[in-house]
Amino acid sequence: MMDSNTDTQELPIDPSTAPKLTEWENEPTARVLQDDLEASRPAHDSFVLNVKRWNDLTNVTGSAKPPKVAGRSQVQPKLIRRQAEWRYSALTEPFNSSSKLFDVKPTTFEDAESARQNELMLNWQFRTKLNRVSFIDNYVRSCVDEGTAVVRVGWNRITTEVDEEVPIWTYSQPTSDEEIKQLEAAITLKEENPRVFDEDVDPAIQAAVAFFEESGQPNIASQTGVDVIKVEKPLDNRPTLSVINLENLYFDPSCGGDLEKAGFVIISFETSQAELKKEPNRYKNLKYVNWEGATTVLDSNHAPQSSDINFNFKDNLRKRVVAHEYWGDYDIHKDGTLVPIVATWVEGILVRLEENPYPDGRPPFVVAPYMPVKRQVLGEPDAELLEDNQKILGAVSRGMIDLLGRSANSQQGFAKGMLDVVNKRRYESGQDYEFNPNLSPQMGIIEHKYPEIPQSAMAMLQLQNQEAEALTGVKAFSGGLSGNAYGDVAAGIKGILDAASKREMAILRRLAGGLVMIGKKIISMNAEFLSEKEVVRVTNEKFITINREDLSSVAGEFDLEVDISTAEVDAAKASDLAFMLQTMGNNMDFGITKLILMQIAKLKRMPELEEKISKFEPTPDPIAEKIKEMEVMKLQAEIEEIQSKTALNQAKAQEVGVKAEQGALDSVEQESGTKHARDLEKQTAQSTGNQNLEVTKSLLKSRKFDESRPDVEAAVGYNALSKQMGNPLDNVG
Repeated sequence: MMDSNTDTQELPIDPSTAPKLTEWENEPTARVLQDDLEASRPAHDSFVLNVKRWNDLTNVTGSAKPPKVAGRSQVQPKLIRRQAEWRYSALTEPFNSSSKLFDVKPTTFEDAESARQNELMLNWQFRTKLNRVSFIDNYVRSCVDEGTAVVRVGWNRITTEVDEEVPIWTYSQPTSDEEIKQLEAAITLKEENPRVFDEDVDPAIQAAVAFFEESGQPNIASQTGVDVIKVEKPLDNRPTLSVINLENLYFDPSCGGDLEKAGFVIISFETSQAELKKEPNRYKNLKYVNWEGATTVLDSNHAPQSSDINFNFKDNLRKRVVAHEYWGDYDIHKDGTLVPIVATWVEGILVRLEENPYPDGRPPFVVAPYMPVKRQVLGEPDAELLEDNQKILGAVSRGMIDLLGRSANSQQGFAKGMLDVVNKRRYESGQDYEFNPNLSPQMGIIEHKYPEIPQSAMAMLQLQNQEAEALTGVKAFSGGLSGNAYGDVAAGIKGILDAASKREMAILRRLAGGLVMIGKKIISMNAEFLSEKEVVRVTNEKFITINREDLSSVAGEFDLEVDISTAEVDAAKASDLAFMLQTMGNNMDFGITKLILMQIAKLKRMPELEEKISKFEPTPDPIAEKIKEMEVMKLQAEIEEIQSKTALNQAKAQEVGVKAEQGALDSVEQESGTKHARDLEKQTAQSTGNQNLEVTKSLLKSRKFDESRPDVEAAVGYNALSKQMGNPLDNVG
């Protein structure tokens, strides 16, 4: 049973008495903002008519459904839907095939750490916090069916206050080496594995580590009490992505082809009084809204999010109403400066008015066109190209079906008088019968059959299918595009396949460009709205702590890329890498071979094999290792032998050089007479010595040697004097 408080609803207060929501000097009113909405409605309605026409063509509904004619076929082949179904998987698989969607590259080496952490955070959020498969499916299908995908990027933060017991610690100097080692081990563990540190390490040691990180002094923590404090615990703190309905989007039509230059963007959405009351800090003045008169059924300009437009709650608290959210620039301070604001109104009453809370100051919308239209924000789908082909295909198909359906197939006709009543019964029962000899059964019995379908009709069907495939670049499973138009040669076939793949890659690049803009907005929001620290699980063993300051765009400028690929492109890359392996042979270093094998496994979508290859290290063959050692020893011995021979040759060369120098010197001395003079001097000195020796010997023989005798002394003195003055006998004769 419903609560009595919700059964009886109070009448709304006079809207004219609603207070201002801000302290702005020039606060806009709901009427002023609604004027922008009405000014953009003609351009919006014109595009919505095209979207409805495209959806009718895709689903064969509404104006695209053939009129009903009695006795005629109403079949209409869904050519556009068939092309779209083949396009969906080709565009979604490149984004869903890899766990890593974003690749963040630093502009300078100083931004490398911030870029790495932003990449980890983005990919982790898309893997765990967002339903990536569902989002990519809606993103691609909206783009293919309606020509444009518009994504709203938001942030969801839900917190609650809880009482938490916090221990009171006192710190003292460690008294033993064991306590110091224990503290050092805890510090190392926190750096290597923060999760194990938080879950398994004693709280006292954790407090000691925290004190050491703050003060740099090693201390031991001791608990002296407990304090109870209020802690804000986040229940949900993550980015949000939603693909919005184009019928509910309004924007400045004078912005040209760039939504970033739009003066305002308005979106209508469904909500309720209960939902708005959950955020009292954001939505105010709810009591001034006429909830009784507000309903989604009465707003014909809003496309409901439910297929059942007649259902709604009866009580005002849960009743679904339409609200409009305004994102744009306004002169709130009346000083000629435009400030980005956001405003929400329900039934003409402003319930939210504040400055744009997002860091980039722009509306949180990203546009990705399927086929761009010059000087327009929104694009076109394949339905714009295939409308005539689908109609012609339907007309020919209905004619062929009517041709077969209106024929009396398997019916038999009998000529009158050919069989009497008795023989007619015998014929029908399969017995022998008699017939009128004037009319044979071959002439009197006619068996009706389906008429042959004209070849012109089959050729028309084939022509329309081929033209549709040529317009969209989607290759059919049965036959499809061929290279005959370019010549029945390999170059012609390659040309048509290249044209189809280039068309698909161009669409992928536009979709990837939208995801790049989404990633940039999420990076700026992460820096503003994340908690101080978010622990991101990178692998089963490693956990990286990301600081909010490192995620700021101010801390680093990044080149954001989206990792996209197609099966055909990946297969071509894998084939090229395999050819490189064959070219290198078995003599290449295994490290290079390992890198190429890892890349091939990645392109083939085999992450388990890629991981095994990355960790594989070949086991060395002991015999081969011994042979290598012997070869090294052999080379060393050969080098030593070469060195010894080199030294010997150098010595011989020096000896030869000395001899050559000596020979050259002798030649010079002989020519100049120096050698002859030296020889003569030697002979003179030798003869002098011989004479002195003979004199001495004769004196010694004549008398006994006695140093004390004067004559001996005279002889010794004579010899000494002869050495100084020369032998006087030399002058004789």
